[in-house]
Amino acid sequence: MNSKTIQNPKSKIQNRDDAFEKMDKMYRYQRHFYNLTRKYYLLGRDKLILRMDVQAGENVLEVGCGTGRNLVILAKKHRDANFFGLDASSEILRTAQSEIDWENLENIRLKITLADDFDYEKTFDLEKPFDAIFFSYSISMIPTWKKSIATALANLKSGGSFYIVDFYDQKEMPAWFRQILQSWLKQFSVEFPSDLLPHLEELGKQSLGSIEVISLARRYAFIAKFQKTD
Repeated sequence: MNSKTIQNPKSKIQNRDDAFEKMDKMYRYQRHFYNLTRKYYLLGRDKLILRMDVQAGENVLEVGCGTGRNLVILAKKHRDANFFGLDASSEILRTAQSEIDWENLENIRLKITLADDFDYEKTFDLEKPFDAIFFSYSISMIPTWKKSIATALANLKSGGSFYIVDFYDQKEMPAWFRQILQSWLKQFSVEFPSDLLPHLEELGKQSLGSIEVISLARRYAFIAKFQKTD
C-alpha cells in the first residue's frame, strides 16, 4: 500500500473551505513542535493503542490524525494491517507524511478531508467498511461531532470497534485547575461536549451497539469504546 496519497478535497459545500483554512492556520507552525509539547497533556493515547486488538489484514482509520503519531506506532506494531488517517489540515499532514516516509512505512495512507465528510469507498478506494475507527483528542475540536460520529459508524463494519480518547470534564480535580485548563483549551477551540457520552449511550439504546467508558487521572481524560452491533 502506497503511503504517498495525500490529496486535496473537493468540498461540496463552499463554506467548508473555511474549516480547512482555519486548521491550516492553526497548525502551519505548531506542526513543527506539536508532538514534543502534546505528550505532556494528551493522556491516554498509548492506553488506547494498547486496547486496540488489530488483526492481520484489517483496515483501521484515525479521524483527525494530526502528525500521524498514533498511526506510526500502530503501523510499526502491526505491519500486516492497513492504517488510514484523515485530517482537515494539509499543513499538519505534511508533518505526518514526513514521519511516515522517515519510518519507511508502506501501510499508512493519508487524506485531507473533514471528519463528517468521508466514505470508505469514495475517499479511500476500499471495498468494505473499516474494521476499527478512532478519534484521539480530535472529537473535542470538531463542531459537527455528532455528524462525525454518525459518519464514522456508517463507515464501520458490523461488529467493528469505534474508539474515542479525549479530555473529560475534570470534575474530580481541583476547581481552580479545571477552570484554568478549560479556559486555556478554549483558546485552541478545544472543549469537551457535555452531551457526548450521553449521545453514545443513546446510540446504544437504539440497538446500534454497546458502550464502555473508563476515566483517566481523576476524570482529566476518558477512553470510550463503542462496539457496533453485528
